[in-house]
Amino acid sequence: MTGSDTPTATGAPTIPTDDCDWIDALRGDGPGHHAAVRRLHDTVHRAAAHQVRRMPHVWSQLGAVRAQEIIDAAADEATTAVLGSLDRFEGRSRFSTWVFKFGILHAGTEARRALWRDRPVDLTEHPEPATGDHDGSASVVEARDLAAAVSTAIDTVLTARQRRVAIALIVDEVPIDVLAERMGTNRNALYKALHDIRVKLRSEMREQGYIHDEHRR
Repeated sequence: MTGSDTPTATGAPTIPTDDCDWIDALRGDGPGHHAAVRRLHDTVHRAAAHQVRRMPHVWSQLGAVRAQEIIDAAADEATTAVLGSLDRFEGRSRFSTWVFKFGILHAGTEARRALWRDRPVDLTEHPEPATGDHDGSASVVEARDLAAAVSTAIDTVLTARQRRVAIALIVDEVPIDVLAERMGTNRNALYKALHDIRVKLRSEMREQGYIHDEHRR
């Protein structure tokens, strides 16, 4: 790979020479390869540590030793992920910035998995009934009515699998990567399911008169 600091005639991003040298060393098997990988690992390790420091529940619930293990594991996984994704780098940012994001992503995933490791994920198809206060004000009555309508819609317009996904992600706020692991699927499949769920629920709420589109007036 070659690079320069001069923009191309087509306006496409030009990868700086030092980034090109780093990427070439990561791809190669010459004497600079191991140093390039160490530099990569150091970068994603800093990113992982930065992310975990921003998640106080990791430290308070799991402790400093486990938090460090999460950082180390995330850095290892991020290094592997970057090495397998070099062809995806388009030069729209500095390579170090692009790499840093891998460390943040993998640290967040590792931390959420650790926090939920011993917590049960309820994959029931039916939400628990609301048990709020008995305030009779108009706003509270309206909110309870809407909640009941959404609960009914979940029961009637969603498939069994969609109900499980909706309750876990929307009601119980289970992290999507944790739910994917528990259900034996992947994030993309759950994102697709969540999109379909929202479309169905919005359509049902519109039919029931709870949503009014401006353009229909």
